[in-house]
Amino acid sequence: MKILLAWGLALAAAGCVTFHDKPVTAQQTYRDFDARRLDADDLKAYLQARAGISVWTPEAWDLKSLTLAAFYYHPDLDVARARWASASAGKITAGTRPNPSLSALLGYNSTTPTALMSRWIPELVLDIPLETAGKRGLRLAQAGNISESARLDILTTAWEVRARVRRALVDVCTSQESEALLSAQTNLQDESVHLLNLQQAAGEISPHEASQARIALNASRLAILEAGRRKEQARVRLAEALGVPMHALEGANFSCDEIRHAPDPVPPNDLRLRALMNRTDILGALADYAAAQAALQLEIAKQYPDIHIGPGYQLDQTDNKWTLGFSLELPIFNRNKGPIAEAEARRTEAASQFLALQARITAQINTAMASSNNAAEQFHAADALLTDLRKREETAKASFELGEISKLEYLGLRLETTSADLARIQALNEIQQAAGDLEEALQSPLDVKDWILETPDRTPPPVKEHAHE
Repeated sequence: MKILLAWGLALAAAGCVTFHDKPVTAQQTYRDFDARRLDADDLKAYLQARAGISVWTPEAWDLKSLTLAAFYYHPDLDVARARWASASAGKITAGTRPNPSLSALLGYNSTTPTALMSRWIPELVLDIPLETAGKRGLRLAQAGNISESARLDILTTAWEVRARVRRALVDVCTSQESEALLSAQTNLQDESVHLLNLQQAAGEISPHEASQARIALNASRLAILEAGRRKEQARVRLAEALGVPMHALEGANFSCDEIRHAPDPVPPNDLRLRALMNRTDILGALADYAAAQAALQLEIAKQYPDIHIGPGYQLDQTDNKWTLGFSLELPIFNRNKGPIAEAEARRTEAASQFLALQARITAQINTAMASSNNAAEQFHAADALLTDLRKREETAKASFELGEISKLEYLGLRLETTSADLARIQALNEIQQAAGDLEEALQSPLDVKDWILETPDRTPPPVKEHAHE
């Protein structure tokens, strides 16, 4: 008996998990964050494996490489992956079978003569629980759906990260273009003011005309400062969207080729239907509903009691006695009606949340499409105006070279063209931001030739436990 008991304790101790301390300090996490760089070797290996980058560092960071860098660094994805790991570990808990229990009893017979035999009566009773009504399978189904919902949440978070990177990159590119155009506009205005001052000194124009030109010049100089401020703010938002400190962007160039042109129109009905059927948060909500349904089935199954088999052994004063017990809970006063009602209400809630999510997504898509269409109209109008003014500028240039118009008239037309170019840049920013909102709503790139979104590290960290099948 002692050997059996010692063997059981040793077996139980061998399967125990030991604790490993992993302290987290604010100082260390800040140092780790501050050390993040866009030219880091670990990021290089990650990007080269996924984006096919042959030159390091990239001459210019485009949307794809920046998005992958955000997938590598952004803490929101780390949180989502950790939640998936926790939910995946829940499948181990769900698949665990109940352990048997061993009870030791010790009786004493005071009427037995001690000269003949021992008065002590040791007894061992083993309780082996047997689950009924498929409870373990239902727990596994519930945990599996919870894990799937957490996995899909990684993809939802990835789209949110990509959308923030895209918005910030659009702002960086358009603010850079605006700053350059405003600088060119200021140079033209400065030259115009110089000519107007000469005309005023000669008495050819009134002081008011020269004053108006100087006011416009001062406004443009202030606008350059404002454009520089917007550019810096856009870079701050880009660093935040990437999950890196601001100084990590120092020396980095960004490719704006994808931003300079308006996106192609999209067929709305196909993409809307695909989003309402296949968005990751839609699939996650369906997984949540399936988990709630499995939880209800589990509570219903708990109406049926588990069976306990209890073999026992007793050494009754040199007599070996074996017993076989059988027990179960009698469902007389409690038929698990309360938990069943709660689980049924949670299933109804999950269904309502799914319908509400679909309604929100429909509204989000419709709003994004309307904004995209309106922005497209404004952009094409601004683009057509700029094209017309550029043609007029070419004509004016030829006339100026032939001496048919004055330099001041030519500069005025160039200023008009620059103003139209600034309006086009603003319209381009709006249409690109609207396109980004539409991509986020549809969870699909508008350009069918665009790369397919991939979320890194789709497998949760391994759990050192194999109790489930």
